[in-house]
Formats: sequence, C-alpha cells, structure tokens
Amino acid sequence: MEIPHVGEITQFLREEAPEAVRKAIEDAKKDEILSKTYPYREELSKKDYKAAMAPLQVELVKMSWGLRQSGRRLVVLFEGRDAAGKGGTIERLRENLNPRQANIVALPKPTEREATQWYFQRYVERLPAAGEIALFDRSWYNRGVVEHVFGFCTPEQRTHFFAQLPEFEKMIVDEGITLVKLWLSVDRAEQLKRFLDRERDPLKQWKLSWIDVEGLRKWDAYTGAIAETLRRSDTAYAPWTVIRSDDKNRARIAAIQTVLMALNYPGKDMEAIGTPDPLICGGIDHVDG
Repeated sequence: MEIPHVGEITQFLREEAPEAVRKAIEDAKKDEILSKTYPYREELSKKDYKAAMAPLQVELVKMSWGLRQSGRRLVVLFEGRDAAGKGGTIERLRENLNPRQANIVALPKPTEREATQWYFQRYVERLPAAGEIALFDRSWYNRGVVEHVFGFCTPEQRTHFFAQLPEFEKMIVDEGITLVKLWLSVDRAEQLKRFLDRERDPLKQWKLSWIDVEGLRKWDAYTGAIAETLRRSDTAYAPWTVIRSDDKNRARIAAIQTVLMALNYPGKDMEAIGTPDPLICGGIDHVDG
C-alpha cells in the first residue's frame, strides 16, 4: 500500500537539505547528538533514564491525587517544532495517570463553523474542570507560528491574536488554573533525522503529513516566527520553559520536573523530583535555531 509522503523526506535529504545538515546525519554514530551546540555528545543511557524517571512517575501520581482532593486545575501546553518530541513527552507524563482525569487535547483543523468563532473559543471549551489536567499537544500558539508560516491566517488576524493573548492567559491564571508552557526546541539536523526515522518505520509513517514535508523547506521562516512568538508571549504570570530536546530522554525528565515543580501537593518530595538540568532547560534564550 502506498502511504502519502513516504519517500519525500529522503528526497529532501538528498536534493534540498543544506550540506552541513546532510553531512551531520550521514556521519552520525549511534546515540550521537547531532547538534554541535548541545551540551552533551551522547544520549542519556537507558539505565540512567529509568533511574531518573521512576521517582518522577510516583510524584506524578501523588500530584494527580492532590489535584483531585483540592479541586485545582492544571493546563500544560506542549509546543515546539515538528518532531521535537511533544507526543512522546505527553505520553510519558500521562502513562500512569487516570485518562479520565488527565486529558490530551490535540485539536484538528478548525471546522467551517469554528473558523468563524472567537479564535480562543475552541480552546476554552477544553480547559479542565476541578481536579483535572489538560495536556495540549499544540495549542492556541498555532496562530503565532504554523498558521503564520503557511499563510493560514492574515497578518491582521495574527496581530489581533497577539493583542488578546496576554489578557487571555492572565484570565486563565487569575481563574486559579495552573498554566505551564513548555517549548521543545530541536536542532535542524536532529529534526530531519527524526523524520527519516518515521519514514522508515511502518508503525510511524502515518505521522508524516504535507505540513511536515513543506515545513522542512521553511526552517528559517519558522525560526523567525518562533523567536517573535516567544518574545511576545513570555510573561511573569505565564512564562515559557524552553527545553532543548535533541536528547528525548533528558527532555522528558526536564519537562516532568518542570510540571511537578509548578504545583504544591501532599507528600511532595523535592529530593525525588530534583532540579531540571539548566544546561538544557531554562528561559526563551535556550531556543536552538
């Protein structure tokens, strides 16, 4: 069966990828980090990853019980470039939680009716009720980056979005909802390598889309839109946490640590949580590319 876009990633690598990106992929050794600016040269070992993740999973369960008891609400936004590891990080965060309590929100393209509504309206409808967690796999920030890069919104619509955004997020926080915004950043060569891995894996080929293929050609446009969006939406009440995700295991640990640190709950064990690695996790100046 012919699957759409399979083969187009390899074609891009051979015919359009910058020489430095192509060479980095072709010369890479197993478990080697492709980014020259990433602070580690090899991926975190499976043994060390499991040792760090086990106590974090216990803390997540404790956190979820604390939310249910207190009635508090948690929203976590997972944003970043395509193939930055958003989906995998969400799954690791939710794997031991009750799916009725921790909901993944991955909205499709707006319907004709939704396209005529207030832009934030369909996201408001998915905000959590008492004791719930909403994990947004992409969010309202589509308008700041993807829609802008591909021309899916007008400049006037994007300007209007940025004008309303600060007050919208302030209302969420003032409502008592804990809002955590995570941006997963990834190097250009690593992104392309992950797309190639998807293309070769029959269990992951379904993830490939036209947006992915065309997005490879729009790296610089994405870079500009990302920088502007982060700068205009990083506030004291709703700051961004940027995580360099060239190593998925290190990124998942830092993401879960960041979420756990945002809430107080009975039995919270700071020693078990630890501190997010400052070499890969921090403010908006951590974005790589």
